[in-house]
Amino acid sequence: MELLRSHLSRVRIPEPTNRIYKTECCISFDTPRSEGGLYVDLSSFIAFGKEGVGWNYEKSGNPVYLHIQQRPKPVPEDRPLKKPTLLAIGVDGGFDHEETEYEETYSIVMLPDYMSLPFPSVELPEKVRLAVDAILIAEGAERKEQLTSWTAEKKKVSAYAMNLQQINNGVVVPPYGWKCCKCDKSDNLWLNLTDGMILCGRRNWDGSGGNNHATEHYEETRYPLAVKLGTITADLEGADVFSYPEDDTVEDPLLAEHLEFFGIDFSSLHKTEMTTAEKELDQNMNFDWNRIQESGQQVEPLFGPGYTGLVNLGNSCYMASIMQVVFTTRAFISRYYEHQSLKMAFVMAPSDPTVDLNAQLTKLAHGLLSGKYSFPVQEDALEFFLHFLDQVERGNAGKPELDPSRSFKFIIEERLQCPSGKVAYNKRSDYILSLTIPLHKATNREQLEAFDKLKAEKNLEGKDIASGEIVRPRVPLEACLDCFSAPEEVHDFYSSALNVKTTAIKTAGLSTFPDYLVLHMQKFVLEEGWVPKKLDVYIDVPDVIDITHMRSKGLQPGEELLPEIGSCEVEPTHFVASEDIVSKLAAMGFNYLHCQKAAINTANAGVEEAMTWLLSHMNDSDIDDPISQNPHTMELQSVDETSVETLISFGFQEEVAKKALKASGGDIEKATDWIFNHPEASSSVDTDLTSSGVQVDGPAVPDGSGRYKLMALVSHIGTSTHCGHYVAHVYKDGRWVIFNDDKVGASIDPPKDMGYLYFFERIDG
Repeated sequence: MELLRSHLSRVRIPEPTNRIYKTECCISFDTPRSEGGLYVDLSSFIAFGKEGVGWNYEKSGNPVYLHIQQRPKPVPEDRPLKKPTLLAIGVDGGFDHEETEYEETYSIVMLPDYMSLPFPSVELPEKVRLAVDAILIAEGAERKEQLTSWTAEKKKVSAYAMNLQQINNGVVVPPYGWKCCKCDKSDNLWLNLTDGMILCGRRNWDGSGGNNHATEHYEETRYPLAVKLGTITADLEGADVFSYPEDDTVEDPLLAEHLEFFGIDFSSLHKTEMTTAEKELDQNMNFDWNRIQESGQQVEPLFGPGYTGLVNLGNSCYMASIMQVVFTTRAFISRYYEHQSLKMAFVMAPSDPTVDLNAQLTKLAHGLLSGKYSFPVQEDALEFFLHFLDQVERGNAGKPELDPSRSFKFIIEERLQCPSGKVAYNKRSDYILSLTIPLHKATNREQLEAFDKLKAEKNLEGKDIASGEIVRPRVPLEACLDCFSAPEEVHDFYSSALNVKTTAIKTAGLSTFPDYLVLHMQKFVLEEGWVPKKLDVYIDVPDVIDITHMRSKGLQPGEELLPEIGSCEVEPTHFVASEDIVSKLAAMGFNYLHCQKAAINTANAGVEEAMTWLLSHMNDSDIDDPISQNPHTMELQSVDETSVETLISFGFQEEVAKKALKASGGDIEKATDWIFNHPEASSSVDTDLTSSGVQVDGPAVPDGSGRYKLMALVSHIGTSTHCGHYVAHVYKDGRWVIFNDDKVGASIDPPKDMGYLYFFERIDG
């Protein structure tokens, strides 16, 4: 006790603004449940495992720690298993993690001799008691930073509900015996809440559902809301209300009144049909969910070094799947595991190692590869992958020889030819090759035609297609790669040779081949009306591919470059929002003011560009601020300087790069295309015509043969990148392994044809 009193000057009572770590070691994955428990520094409020706490004492000299230990409570043998009722993980009604309950104990420990005093105890100094009490009641920084649960977005109140027009045309809806007014469908029926018409729902891609009569009725009348009959019960919150103009399932706070208008006594009705959300859950569990997760297979559990799973924090599976793949590559293993110890990373880190990228990636590498946390029995992935590699590249700035992200990097060369026959070349770097999926190249056309006939027959009979009867297009990966290299028309291209806007032909190839080639399958597309849709398709992916034919050739003998364009004025940075763009976005349900800002900040480039900007700025603190004193004008927001520097490195002028980024919502690839489509805005076009193998400015990237072998894939389950589940399959040690969050096992039937991201390793020699 006397020793503790002598150290009171090193003890701090946390303020509300302090970040308190108390659930996981900052340099390892030790927790209060690990052997030795967790030590919270009572000066810095950072937590350490049994090994790390000694390093912290050597580095900081802080001697007093709160020691937290958790031990499992016995689990009753008759614990019931809960069936999920919600498409979610880790929330009430979702998929049960069956977490063990723990009992927590505390003590005060002083280093270097690990002298221990019990807590709570009235004999402890008041300052220590206050400090520990504040730590225990505070929400941990880890929890604050944890991602939200994986689940579809909560239903929003419809903008049409509160002032819904209802027509008194004498319609009284009976409590049963419903049928579509335009066909014989007696299921999947929707009651229009304006005129009381009962009509069948949309026809699904597989022939199930309805005959689109409810949708056609909306297109004729513009009556916005409909409720699905068969989902109405005394609990109106469970009823399925759909808004056609908002194109989403919504909440109608006045649903009771709207039903009463047509004589419906909802208190006496019973549920007879699934809601659209329940159907999505059922379909995911029955097909994609089971196939990708290899449910029902006798999967051999794997554990040990390199076979460590990652716990799903709610919707973190998209990160887990990518990390499992990345830390299988030699570059990342070497940089953050083989050539860097945990202690070295901790010593090199600042006082708070939780904010140091190098320390945290070393922590992750040792967690995944050491085997320390892998024992027997034990949630857009693409955007995260690109963000992750970008952060790694920044973290290794000035040290390109240490940067493992370079193993994924490659150079794309684009060639533009105008009708004059003259050409221009441009080079840009990327980490992924994004491929469109040409459904017309499907190899099983006969089966698809037979399936279409079966759907038509079932549709006439009013029957649904069974899941076992569904036939999906099968597209070869080679066809997707061919689409990338295929000539593409670029309209409104200004030809400096002809001095007119014309149509140019653009082709693309790779100047370099990376150590690891990542292929992104564009399964998420926009349908008419900018409605996102996931393609239900199989991709036939071979174990070995050869893309040698995709290498770009650079300037060829006899080719003549397009002349440089003279300097021109850059347009003023004040724009008036295009009413056409604003009205189209507003019709999708977006706030009108937000739509104006989106159009202005993308220089009226188009609906897609404006939507991209809008979706990435919806949470801006000033999104609801007035545009300016003049409500129809506004100064374009600044662009990310790193993106500007990237375009400058491609050879574009700074002012042109900024203008292109503003017109493209900050997207570098779209900005590059914008510059090619608007060369009149540039005083020079990047005509880097060096031969293949010479890099654009900056550190050289790897290059080698074009032969690759499949080493991993990340699959997605669900209808949107914003919800669903991601699973990784990795080929290692001569077999395929499934990494499904914290579950790791030998794969029986890896879903190679269902990947969202494919990872290939170059075959040397």
